Amino acid sequence: MRRLAPELTAGLPVTLALAAAATAGRVVIPVAVQQTVDHGLLDGRPDLAVVRHAVLAAAVAIVVTALAAYRMNVRLYRASEAALATMRVRAFRHIHELSVLAQARQRRGALTSRVTSDVDQMSQFLQFGGMVLLLSAGQMMVATVLMAVYSWPLTIVVYACFVPMAVVVWRFQPRVARRYLTVRERVGDMLGAISESVVGAAVVRAYGVQARTAARVDTAVDRYRSAQTAAQRLVATVFSVGELVAAGATSAVVVGGVLLGVGGHLSAGRLVAFLFLVTLFVVPLQTLTEMLNEGAGALAGLRRVLDVLDTPHDVPDPGPDGRELPAGPLSVCFERVSFAYPGGPPVLCGVDLRIAAGSRVAVVGETGSGKTTLARLLVRLVDPAAGQVLVAGVPLARVRFAALRRRVVMVPQEGFLFDASIADNVRYGRPDATDRDVLDAFGALGLADWISGLADGVRARVGERGSLLAAGERQLVALARAQVAAPDLLVLDEATSAVDPATEVRLAGALREITRGRTSVTIAHRLSTAESADLVVVVDAGRIVQQGTHAELVAVPGVYQRLHASWTAGTSGS
Repeated sequence: MRRLAPELTAGLPVTLALAAAATAGRVVIPVAVQQTVDHGLLDGRPDLAVVRHAVLAAAVAIVVTALAAYRMNVRLYRASEAALATMRVRAFRHIHELSVLAQARQRRGALTSRVTSDVDQMSQFLQFGGMVLLLSAGQMMVATVLMAVYSWPLTIVVYACFVPMAVVVWRFQPRVARRYLTVRERVGDMLGAISESVVGAAVVRAYGVQARTAARVDTAVDRYRSAQTAAQRLVATVFSVGELVAAGATSAVVVGGVLLGVGGHLSAGRLVAFLFLVTLFVVPLQTLTEMLNEGAGALAGLRRVLDVLDTPHDVPDPGPDGRELPAGPLSVCFERVSFAYPGGPPVLCGVDLRIAAGSRVAVVGETGSGKTTLARLLVRLVDPAAGQVLVAGVPLARVRFAALRRRVVMVPQEGFLFDASIADNVRYGRPDATDRDVLDAFGALGLADWISGLADGVRARVGERGSLLAAGERQLVALARAQVAAPDLLVLDEATSAVDPATEVRLAGALREITRGRTSVTIAHRLSTAESADLVVVVDAGRIVQQGTHAELVAVPGVYQRLHASWTAGTSGS
């Protein structure tokens, strides 16, 4: 834990000292009662001086105990919040740095729960349970010492009564931990089901599957409820055993104390004080059984967070030891590159491809041929299973992410927009860009009339995931984002696939401007892009089967001629 969040152990000796002061003050009351009974009541008449001193000592002890407990709580809260904030940030950054494949292997709701609810579970335990554990442990130790001073035989009786309880707790702990790990997993499932139903609300309504979606959410909620109930039932069993043992210990002390008192081995005051001390000893033990609930949940949450942090980066950043890319337009080279998604067949097989710096390349092929995988490899969202990708002669695996993301930009098939203004979304490409820069980017794309036609212009809100804009409009903002970033290598993954024909015509000139003077690779679905490219690369079943200009490829029988004929027929028909 210290390695994960050093704030938790910072200043720990002072916190422990305050906890010791807070617990030590609690035994003053039993001592004051014992002194009052044994020395303050003589022959049935109270000795007011003894009583006054005992009460005054108890009052001072109570004030000191309260102040020490307050300071301990404040320090514990600050340390735990700082530590958990560090852990939450580390978990988020680690998740964000995982490759798209590593993220795809886990449900987003489950990943979100690791950073939110799992860490919250630890927060509750550290802030409340941590305080209780410190005070309870100290209180039990102090009570044990004083009980032994008053009567060691009765102290042995108390400990003998609690041996069975210790055995029960020890035997039940692994089962409780397993059940609470299941609870945390069910929380992730529930969050995933709820988030998907909210994000996909339009599809749910469009296909009239509200009942089926509600049933799925209900099932996830019910599975969480069942797991939580099963875990709490087990904890309740342990707590009930603690109640029985506590009652038995108190009864044994009363009987044993009376017998010792009759024999002249224990005064009345010491017996009364011992019963107070038994309560101080028993209550923490009962509280600890309750903490078994919180502790098991926190431990399960910690394990899930550690699972995330222990997930290796399958696309690691070389960091400070990495290389920069040379200035100017960038060349690209694929050398015997092969790739397969986990558990699936090969997607690319021994691909060799050379792209000259400053050239405009269109990659075409049928759905599932491997076009998008080529784009992901080029921007290093994934790494090849064999072979290597070089940019300007530098292997991508040796280029620092900061340098790569600054020089190489990808416009994905669906341009994701954040819940902010159009200007803020465009500025993701260059954080220091002004509103004037944003307007100039739209102007360069030939979209000045579109952006000026919006009520708030570049200040218009786009909504969550860009829901306030049409699909084509979201893609226009994504293109403007790439324009502002001014990369030396631009990768467009079917960047015009969601744009209507009229907008596509307007974008044709803008795309020529964007790609002028820089290397561009366009994963083209509409072959109008291929017609104006310097080089057309045809991918089929994971292999490059044709290369050349549009005029060269359309003139010879092959995959490209067939694709172009099909696209031309579809365009003419529409």
